[in-house]
Amino acid sequence: MPTIVFVSPKGGAGKTTAALVLANELARGAAVTVIDADPNHPIRSWAAEAHPGDNLTVISDSDEENILDRIEEAAATTPFVIVDLEGSAAKIVLLAVSQADFVVVPTQGSQLDAEQASRALRVIKQQEKMSGRPVPFAVLLTRTNVAIRTRTMTHIQRGLIDAGVPVLNTELHEREAFRAMFSFRQPLEKLDPKEVANLDKAMANAEAFAQELVALLRKEQGRTPGRTAEQVA
Repeated sequence: MPTIVFVSPKGGAGKTTAALVLANELARGAAVTVIDADPNHPIRSWAAEAHPGDNLTVISDSDEENILDRIEEAAATTPFVIVDLEGSAAKIVLLAVSQADFVVVPTQGSQLDAEQASRALRVIKQQEKMSGRPVPFAVLLTRTNVAIRTRTMTHIQRGLIDAGVPVLNTELHEREAFRAMFSFRQPLEKLDPKEVANLDKAMANAEAFAQELVALLRKEQGRTPGRTAEQVA
C-alpha cells in the first residue's frame, strides 16, 4: 500500500499541517495510518482529543530502530501510510524515505525556505544511490495567499520548475481552518463553519491536494523507471 513521507529540514514549513490535512482527507474514504515520527508528536496529541474515527490510526512509538517495521506493519493493514518526520539529517529520515512510494517536501514561499528544501532533496538522492531506484517526490508550496501572488513566490516556483524539480500543482493555502484543526482538536469536516472562516474553501483545498497525490501515486504505479533525484538536481 502507498507510503507517503513528509520531509522538511526547516521548522514552520507547514509539514505537519500538510501531513494531517492529507491524512484527514484520505481517511474520509479509506483507512489511513499516520506514523508520527516527530519527537513532539503533534499529530498524536491532536488525535488523542479529536477522536478521528476508525479510518485514521496514529502510531507514535517509532524510532530509528523500528521505523522500517512500523511502516511495513502499517502498509500491510491500511491502504495508505503517511509518515511525518522532523528534519532531514537524522537516520530515521533516510530509513523512512527508503520505504516511500512518494515523498512530499513542503516549503513556504521564501528564498530561504526554497534553499533549505534542497537539503531534503539531497536525502532523497542519497537514498536513491543506496537503493538504486528512483524515489518519486515533489515540492508542496504551503501557506500561500490565494488572493495575492507575490513576485517572490512566482520566482521561486519558476526556479524550481526550471531546475527540473517537481512542484505540485495544488498549493496548501493559508487558511484559518487548517490552524483550527489543531486549536480545536477536530477533523476538518467537524469544524463549525460559524466559528471558522472559509471552511468550505479549506475543505476544497484539502480535497484537491489529496486528489493530486492519489493521481500521482497511480501514475507512478504504471510508470517505467524515470529520472532519479540526482539526475533532476
